[in-house]
Parts: sequence; C-alpha cells; structure tokens
Amino acid sequence: MKRNNDNLVRVDLGDRSYDIKIGNGILSGISEAVKAVSSKARCVIITDTNVNLAHGKSLRHYLDEGDIEHFTIEVAAGEQSKSWDVFQSVVDDILATRLERNDLVIAFGGGVVGDLAGFSASVARRGMKFIQVPTSLLAQVDSSVGGKTGINSRHGKNLVGAFYQPEEVLIDLDVLKTLSKREFRAGYAEVAKYGLIKYPDFFTWLEKNHADVFSHGDGLAHAIKTSCEAKAEVVAADETEAGQRALLNLGHTFGHALEGYTAYDGSRLVHGEGVAIGMVLAHRFSNRLNQCSIDDVSRVEAHLKAVGLPTEISQIPGELPSVETLMGFIAQDKKVKRGALTFILTKGIGKSYIADDIPPSEVSGFLTDQLSK
Repeated sequence: MKRNNDNLVRVDLGDRSYDIKIGNGILSGISEAVKAVSSKARCVIITDTNVNLAHGKSLRHYLDEGDIEHFTIEVAAGEQSKSWDVFQSVVDDILATRLERNDLVIAFGGGVVGDLAGFSASVARRGMKFIQVPTSLLAQVDSSVGGKTGINSRHGKNLVGAFYQPEEVLIDLDVLKTLSKREFRAGYAEVAKYGLIKYPDFFTWLEKNHADVFSHGDGLAHAIKTSCEAKAEVVAADETEAGQRALLNLGHTFGHALEGYTAYDGSRLVHGEGVAIGMVLAHRFSNRLNQCSIDDVSRVEAHLKAVGLPTEISQIPGELPSVETLMGFIAQDKKVKRGALTFILTKGIGKSYIADDIPPSEVSGFLTDQLSK
C-alpha cells in the first residue's frame, strides 16, 4: 500500500486525480478548496437536516469568510432520501439557483448525501464539479472516495447512478464527535472491511486498537487514513469496477439484500450494520464452501461483536425475511452477470476473491440455515 504524507492521500486517476485531506479543523479550509477549483465559483451545499443543524452554520461561516456566494439545499436525514423523487427535487433546486456549469456542488453529509449530491452534480447542467465533505465515519472511509454516486430503486440499493469523481475530499475528524455511537459503529464496519479484503495486518491492528479508535484517540486518524489509502489504491487500479474493485463489496451482497428487506428503514438497520452482518455471512458462506477456516469466521464475529456491531440476521428488529425475499434482492445485485450470482468470498483474513457463477441453490440453502438460527 502506498503511503502519503501525514494528512494527505492521493487518488491517482490521471487528469482526474484528486486529494483526500484528513485532519482536525479541515472544514475551515473549504473556501480555499472552492477557490482552487475555480477562483470565481459560487456553490450550492447539499446536506441533510441533522448535519445542517450540527455543522451547517460553521460551513457557511467559512464560505462567508472567503466571500463565496452559496446556497443550501436540505434533504431529510436517512437512506430514504436516496430516491427518484428527492433526486429530481435536488436537481431542480440546483437549477433554480442559476449556478453555472463551472460553479460547484458541495456534498456535506454522510453517505446518503454524498451519493445523492454527487449523482445530482453529474447530471445538473450535464455535469457540475463537486467537492465531498463527508461528516460520518462511513462516508469518510468509503462512500466519499472513488466516485460512486447514485440512488436506490425499488428493485434494490444503488442500482441507479454514475461514476463521477469529486475535485477533492475534505475529511474533518472533529465533525465525528457529534455522531451517535450507533452511526460511528456502523462506519467502523467499513474500516474493518479493508483489513478483511486485503490487509490482514490492518485487521490485526484494529483488533488491538479499536478502543482507541472509538475514543477518538490517535488511532482514529490512522484508521481513517489507512482505509482511504486502501480505497484509493483499489480505485486507481479499477475505477469503474470492471474487476478487482468489486472486492470492496465484501459483505455488501448480503447486506444490501437485508437493507432492501427493511425498505431502507434506518430505525431497523443502517448500511454499516447490514455490511457487518453481511461480512459475517460472507465468511460463513466461504467456510461452507470449504474456502476459509471456522477460526477465520470466529475471529471476524468476535471482533465485530467486540465493537457492538450486529452479526446475526435475527438481530434486525421485526419479522425475519423469507429466503425468497432475500434471493430476490440478491438477484438484482450490481455484480450479477447474465443471471449468474457473483459473491465476494474469502480464503482467510485479508484473502478475499471474486466468486463467479455461484449456484442459487447453494445461496438459498445457506440462507435457510442462517434464518433458522
């Protein structure tokens, strides 16, 4: 993994390369970031109700200090804002500001806002530049990096969208202090994922240092930077997920199906929780197929439990889903090719791989066993 300086990670994509800046107080540099893209740019901030209440005043203050004209578009907090209706409303609101193509969109929020704002920027005036300012741990280590933008469909999660890279990503560690414990834990699932897909030494470090990460010690910055470096490395090699970038979806096929079953109701299941359960299921399924050991499965379960993340489908409030319901969502997964099921499985900690053409009968049989637990 390529190491960068103390507070900078470079996403190397040729003439579309950009920096991820990480540190305390990074938000205060938003005016400089905007002016670096375009010295005379105006901007529209897309945010949600929670983030706007907690941090919107500060962001607008820093833009005012830089004498940058700005507008704010606020959406409801939660996964349900990644919808066709909200997307259309946001794009219409951007156009109503009369901002021009060389002006900027600022995605100011968690993963939902980042995905929605980025997708809106990709189509408004046939493509406006945008900056990611992620405010949740999940968005800082995953969704803000790599250019995946989009919304959900009734057919499944993230099935409508575009690959559209930001001009820069600004990660302010201070904003994480206002996150709920639940949302912080959910973001941590994506941190652990990097160790499980390719970097076993990082997973071992997390096992030893997760308490420092959760207490906002020095380990938090290290965990975020290491995660961003891992993501940047994969994205630079495979921007549009034609191959190895799919490894970043470890746990997501099962997780997205669980989110679909809850109708993206955040009171029942948030994305990171779905990923946590999904990663456990991916390791159990790999063990069922004789690909990884039961010790690997136990290690993953133990670590996720230690930080308070769910590891069983039965931990989702409400009725259990049916196998048929989950298989329906899995069949709509983005990695499906001509009807063949594709999963990210593993041969051990840090040894994930793309498994093509998994028989549906194997998956349904596995889920039947899991739902009987």
